[in-house]
Amino acid sequence: MPVQPEILNVLKRPLITEKSSVQMADGVYAFEVDLNANKLQIAQAVRDVFKVKVAGVRTIRMKGRKNRRNRYGYFNESDWKKALITLEKGESIELT
Repeated sequence: MPVQPEILNVLKRPLITEKSSVQMADGVYAFEVDLNANKLQIAQAVRDVFKVKVAGVRTIRMKGRKNRRNRYGYFNESDWKKALITLEKGESIELT
């Protein structure tokens, strides 16, 4: 069954940081996801794209930071959503 286009819009990019690299050994992967996506849509997207079994999904809404543009003004980064995907035992995702 081919992957539906709206499923591909749920996952934006994998988050590869020092902390998430340590969690990958335990089967927990971090992704930036669409702000309006719920846990069921995120789990289905990971299942369809990476062909793995998902054990659980945790989501966090990350507030955008306020940055200084110059001495007269500021600009705000956009808010975004992070999802921590826990896979079943023995499953893994190859991220490069």
